[in-house]
Amino acid sequence: MATRNETNKRVIVLLLDSLMTAPLQKAISNGQAMTFKFLMDHGRFYPEVISPFPTMSVNVDSTLLTGVYSDQHKVPALVWYHQAEKRIINYGSHIRELFKLGLYQSMHDILYNLNNVHLADGVKTIHEEVSLLDKRSASINTLMYRGSATRSLKVPRIIAWLTGSPKTIHVNSPYIFSYGALSKMDPSNRLHYFWRKYGFHDAFSARELIYLIQENNLPDFSLVYFPDGDKSVHKNGPDDVNAIKKADDHLAEILNSFPSREDAIRDNIWIILGDNGQAYIEQDRNEALVDLRNVLDDYRIVKLRQGVTADDEIVLAVNERMAFIYSLDINQLSLGQVAKTIQKESRIDLIAWREGEKVHVISGEKEGELIFQPEGEYRDEYGQTWNIEGSHDILDLNITDKQIRFGNFPDGLGRLYTSFYSHEGEYIIITVKPGYELIGEGSPTHVGGASHGALHKDDSLVPMIVTGIESAPKHFRFIDLKEWIMSMLKQEK
Repeated sequence: MATRNETNKRVIVLLLDSLMTAPLQKAISNGQAMTFKFLMDHGRFYPEVISPFPTMSVNVDSTLLTGVYSDQHKVPALVWYHQAEKRIINYGSHIRELFKLGLYQSMHDILYNLNNVHLADGVKTIHEEVSLLDKRSASINTLMYRGSATRSLKVPRIIAWLTGSPKTIHVNSPYIFSYGALSKMDPSNRLHYFWRKYGFHDAFSARELIYLIQENNLPDFSLVYFPDGDKSVHKNGPDDVNAIKKADDHLAEILNSFPSREDAIRDNIWIILGDNGQAYIEQDRNEALVDLRNVLDDYRIVKLRQGVTADDEIVLAVNERMAFIYSLDINQLSLGQVAKTIQKESRIDLIAWREGEKVHVISGEKEGELIFQPEGEYRDEYGQTWNIEGSHDILDLNITDKQIRFGNFPDGLGRLYTSFYSHEGEYIIITVKPGYELIGEGSPTHVGGASHGALHKDDSLVPMIVTGIESAPKHFRFIDLKEWIMSMLKQEK
């Protein structure tokens, strides 16, 4: 295999769901993650990279691929309300919710609309830009994958029968595309049957990448998603190392598929990255779960199975530790009125809504109100400027000489503000404190484990290991990664 210099190395991004710094360092110190350690010893380790908000995988992946927040890429969260179509979009929070919303529509949203309709046409993904450079890219098991090629998803017979989905769905994908049992590359990869989650697991992802390596078919850019950490951390809590140990074994297999590990790190740029953190959830179910149907029992809430009716006042779109709460008639039910009702619940840390260009934030725990909008006299650590009024403590802002430093809510102003432009509608954004999780009708729960979605640093900070290049992104935020990756890919060979 020919040696490559830094100007023509391939870029391989391994995105590990719910990989977090503290358990990673614990696993390394215990000798349980020696492949991670090998990559760290031969590269750089960045312990705090900021995920976009809400900290849900579809939004995170969209920002990684497009280099913008949801105000531009238009994938608001895992669950949201489509005002024009008067229906709740759900990309797979829990099977209970999908059943109630209708399996055919839910599968169409997941398999087609997410990448081909909802992800905004006005922004280009890394895959699309790589194609314009006359280079190739690969996507393996990623939730977001839009590219410039047309590929066919072959829907498994059981799924097609249960949901009424067509057996073949044409999508826009990268040149090299793997998506579980629906589009696999390695003919010998048998890890895709229904009892193995149709291939949506770490072993399948690793096998597909190894196939590209062994066939000497690695493209200029590869993005590979390892999903197993999410379920493991949800169940076992934020200190869980089980998924890290297993991921380390897969990393070892991947590196060992090269002639040597030295070849692997010499000829390629490796970026190992978490997608979101997870906050612990209390053991006591009654304490841990904040049921929004009880908090908002004064109002008529849309039932999932019935859809929006003329009598309904509020829509709930719950994303684990955050939620969008929509007023269906702002003239009859103002956002401020609903916000005051929610504020009575002390477990809720942020309650935000937009009035004109300004975002208002109150808390169920803290006194006062914060009002902010872009382009003012205050400057944050990312060069963004803001006009700020009221209580800085609401968003844990430390301000000295009009310079903003973020505390518990990293890039809190930018991440929260842009969420109010991610889709149409009149809505409140709420999050709960660590230890708690929001629920509505059919929501998944993770009592005694961990959960994510919120603006808090526990949900938002992930580690990144970089091997094979000396440069770094402008800032350590997901929104800055695309520009950095493209700078590598635009170098002439």
